[in-house]
Amino acid sequence: MSGDPDLDRLLAKRMEQMRQGAERPEPAKPDARGALLAVLGHRGKEVLDNAERQFPSAAPAVTEQLGRLVMSGALPGPIDGGALLAAFRTVGLDVRMNTTIRVEKDGEMVSLSDSMAGEKD
Repeated sequence: MSGDPDLDRLLAKRMEQMRQGAERPEPAKPDARGALLAVLGHRGKEVLDNAERQFPSAAPAVTEQLGRLVMSGALPGPIDGGALLAAFRTVGLDVRMNTTIRVEKDGEMVSLSDSMAGEKD
């Protein structure tokens, strides 16, 4: 290459090291959101999905912090939907959840509004 055998040998060695480094995949970094998802309990995923849909700019930051706390062991699991909802509300994100009230009428479960509509007739 340059005429100097020592320099050529060093350059070839360095090129081989760079080639091997490029072929080797980087180890996967622990994902904070994945760590949080792993410890979510009853309705936790539903609360997280609603928060991310309603607050697309703020929810990822809260999710990231909660995930870091889970990974460090400071926040033990499982975390149910109510606790996650309380955490979002504590930081000022009033996550709205779809709720339905169902009652038993004539042996089957019907929504409260359907039950009330039937009584008026």
